[in-house]
Amino acid sequence: MAQTGKTRPISEVARDLGIAAEHLIPYGTDKAKVRLEARAASRRPPGRLVLVTAITPTTAGEGKTTVSIGLAQGLAKLGERACLALREPSLGPTFGMKGGATGGGKSVLVPAEDINLHFTGDFHAITSANNLLAAMLDNHLQQGNALGIDVRRVLWRRVLDLNDRALRHVVIGLGGALEGVPRETGFDITPASEVLAALCLSEDYDDLRRRLARLIVALDRDGKPTTAADLKAVGALMVLLKDALHPNLVQTVEGVPAFVHGGPFANIAHGCNSLAATTMALAHADWVVTEAGFGADLGAEKFLDIKCRVGGLDPAAMVLVATVRALKLHGGVREKEKYGVPDPAAVERGLPNLRKHVENAALFGLVPVVAINRFATDSAEEIEVVRRACAEMGAPCAVADIFAAGGEGGRELAATLIEQAPKKTAPYRPLYELDRPLKEKIETIATRIYGARSVSYAKAATRDLALVEKLGYGGLPVCMAKTQYSLSDDAQLVGRPEGFDVTVRSVVLAAGAGFVVPLLGEIIRMPGLPLVPQAEKMDWVDGRVVNMLG
Repeated sequence: MAQTGKTRPISEVARDLGIAAEHLIPYGTDKAKVRLEARAASRRPPGRLVLVTAITPTTAGEGKTTVSIGLAQGLAKLGERACLALREPSLGPTFGMKGGATGGGKSVLVPAEDINLHFTGDFHAITSANNLLAAMLDNHLQQGNALGIDVRRVLWRRVLDLNDRALRHVVIGLGGALEGVPRETGFDITPASEVLAALCLSEDYDDLRRRLARLIVALDRDGKPTTAADLKAVGALMVLLKDALHPNLVQTVEGVPAFVHGGPFANIAHGCNSLAATTMALAHADWVVTEAGFGADLGAEKFLDIKCRVGGLDPAAMVLVATVRALKLHGGVREKEKYGVPDPAAVERGLPNLRKHVENAALFGLVPVVAINRFATDSAEEIEVVRRACAEMGAPCAVADIFAAGGEGGRELAATLIEQAPKKTAPYRPLYELDRPLKEKIETIATRIYGARSVSYAKAATRDLALVEKLGYGGLPVCMAKTQYSLSDDAQLVGRPEGFDVTVRSVVLAAGAGFVVPLLGEIIRMPGLPLVPQAEKMDWVDGRVVNMLG
């Protein structure tokens, strides 16, 4: 569908949003960057922001992007002025397990192949900026180390936007005195780079410059931080990122405008598209549909406690995506081949996971609209189990048949959203206040959002927390890093675990991005390829990319 859909010229899409031609930087005829000045030029009142999140997912994900696109198309079918604000796909998952991340069926972004591949070069710019900083750091060590950096406490790693497990741990500087200072390091995937997280939380160029200056690359021999500013790298990083800060404008297959920009990981970072793209969309549309990565315990919590707080955003509504297959998983069905076998009892057993996410939304003052993302194998009896449960919880519910029917299949969800949004009468409330101690913020999330009984701290985590507070960063929000496959820190505990404890193994300070990252469990920052990667299935045939979308 993404290849056969006829797209409108991007200049026409921009014009319909009220974006002047002088603010457009075209990349061909079907995509463009929009200058930041277009936000201030808009004279419209800000639109209403809708967050799309999900219950705890299966390994295949539950279709948040597809539902987001279908919802925006459904709003347009009802005559509403809608726009999307979504994340850019990473090449890692595209060539790895999932394939492309531009939606599916009749709810897709176009041009899908470009968006999933090099797009407008944003991720390449992030990769180059990250690695330039690494190169300047290693050059400083080679040229005499005037800053007194402790080579054993270098924190900055290189990145690559591909899955390559062989690069997780490497030794560099081998080969002699002219080849650099030997040390252990490694590569992360580009979406895990703090440069990307910093860019995605920046309001403008001045804000980006301040955040880049605060990037901590190492500790010196006295345990004090060495920053990008200390290395005199900020100017060069700004040069590499000068175009990457502008949001990208594309459209859905039905012609609904979409800003696709940024995309930091949702377990190690905050997992949202850029603040610049979101505010650009809000300045030009009545409804802005955005999403946050993984389940609501990760993406939604970070969206509300970090991004909304930084950007002064107040979501009008939340959409909670649920699927029959995920509820079966949480109801004890572990074999993927059984997801398509009708089993209303398993769906019933999995409902506590859905209930927990609905309860969590209430902690922020939100009542979510539950979107049942329909798959072809879902039975009417299974759908009815979910509808009945939502009615009992007091959560509005709608079936989203958006993969098969596009905007037409999103009408029910769009209408339910339009009815629900005005019922929110007070601003959302963050889960915690920033002036609370870091441990208290961590424990608030773990006990109230995850449902943990208690939190324990490894010696390394206690030492890390003490250093963060000593350096004066105790007032930052926390960005929890844990598995996406469970409400707990144990991926095997599905459903709604109770009576469990979580352990903070270590803590990472992301001073440039502006948050503190407690690590719960082993978090892989450089994924590997699966047994049969999507890359083996892709090809360029008769002028078309085939098998990119899975």
